[in-house]
Amino acid sequence: MKKPFILLSLATMAVLSACSQIPSTTAAKTAETPTEGGDGLTHVYRLENGLKVIVREDHRAPVVVSQIWYKVGSSYEPNGITGISHLLEHMMFKGTKSHPPGEFSRIISANGGRENAFTGQDYTAYFQQLERGRLKVSFELEADRMHNLVIKPEEFDKERQVVMEERRMRTDDNPNALTDEQFNAAAFTNSGYQHPIIGWMQDIEAITVDDLRHWYQRWYAPNNATLLVVGDVTGPEVLTLAKQYFGPILANDALDIRPPAVEPEQLGPRDVIVKAPAKLPYLLIGYKAPALHGAQETWEPYALEVLAGILDGGNSARLSRDLIRGDQIASSVDAGYDIGGRMPGLFMFDGVPNEGKTTVDLGKALSKQIKTLQDEPVPAAELDRVKAQVIAADVYDRDSVFYQAMKLGMYETVGLSWRDVGRYVDNINQVTADQVQAVARKYLIDDHKTTATLVPLPMTGQHRGHGPMAGPIR
Repeated sequence: MKKPFILLSLATMAVLSACSQIPSTTAAKTAETPTEGGDGLTHVYRLENGLKVIVREDHRAPVVVSQIWYKVGSSYEPNGITGISHLLEHMMFKGTKSHPPGEFSRIISANGGRENAFTGQDYTAYFQQLERGRLKVSFELEADRMHNLVIKPEEFDKERQVVMEERRMRTDDNPNALTDEQFNAAAFTNSGYQHPIIGWMQDIEAITVDDLRHWYQRWYAPNNATLLVVGDVTGPEVLTLAKQYFGPILANDALDIRPPAVEPEQLGPRDVIVKAPAKLPYLLIGYKAPALHGAQETWEPYALEVLAGILDGGNSARLSRDLIRGDQIASSVDAGYDIGGRMPGLFMFDGVPNEGKTTVDLGKALSKQIKTLQDEPVPAAELDRVKAQVIAADVYDRDSVFYQAMKLGMYETVGLSWRDVGRYVDNINQVTADQVQAVARKYLIDDHKTTATLVPLPMTGQHRGHGPMAGPIR
């Protein structure tokens, strides 16, 4: 099942030595009482400076994951500086006055931990995974770079070149990724989801050191962040450490998080043709669909989740059964839906036609699948099987302290609540066949459809890859 893409990067470069510091403030206080939630004890606090702290106890192993989530990503970026959130993520590993070049990664490694970061459309997040007794190491480092980051022009120029090469490798030289990018730019006319996370090349080239400093000072503040800790810890001990390390950081009183831009209703189908050197054609189709956050009918996103599972929930799902193994129209085909955006998004299909078939053939086959879902209720046995698969995937995620924190952080950062994570299984179980049919009829319609088709050109030595983006960048 196709999932939303984030840019993932590992800190490996030198750290800077000067300081751009924000003054300190008073100690923190709790504003929320520990609350039982999900499948374990969840504590929720808010420090006086606005930092939200969520602790999920999981005592199965003596490890802890710490994640800090900032409410800023590519959908926040205006035209002209697209990619700045991802570029800033890279620079966040370049050091502070307290931690000179290379020390951040060296300290985490010396303590037996691992670290990374990722940028998405709606958030930027940083994490460390450590032995439970070393949580304070993570807090000390993250609190320091929350307000003491150094951005030197010479290091900025080097890192910008790294990001530009990432873009060449992962997008410009990847025909499917290039098609994805052109697709999003056409599917959205006002929403920030039209911007590529890595940014347009011209914007990356044009971003200045001052632009980056301003972006950092605007968004990187405790009152624009959520601290997630999951593992073999208790709420009170985490709160004590959070007060010690994050409490003295000033809130940004000028923080102005405006409501996201409203995407106007799409009034007809949109078609994009991308011609690029490639081995195989590629088809991408999206239909405008609500996210859980802001949905007028809260059951609809869960019905869309089940609908995605019916189409693409393993080898027994309809797309694999009918289009790959059955009629052999596609060599690969996926469907997916992201319930967790801060704005309405898309219900997606993508695929590669089989040898002897065309993207037109594949598009007609997908339309036939949609028509069947609109005309015929899903049989009870199939609905139960798909629900079981969706729920099993959620349960498997809970086996990982990292993915527990990921879900909690994502939900909180897009405007939902950590409590919604615990309600997911119950809401999926309540979806009916009539509701699945209703969302197929309401949202999978031609007037809200965008199609992008990759037309292969002869391959050249300059284009090195083919296939969808996935995995770590560096």
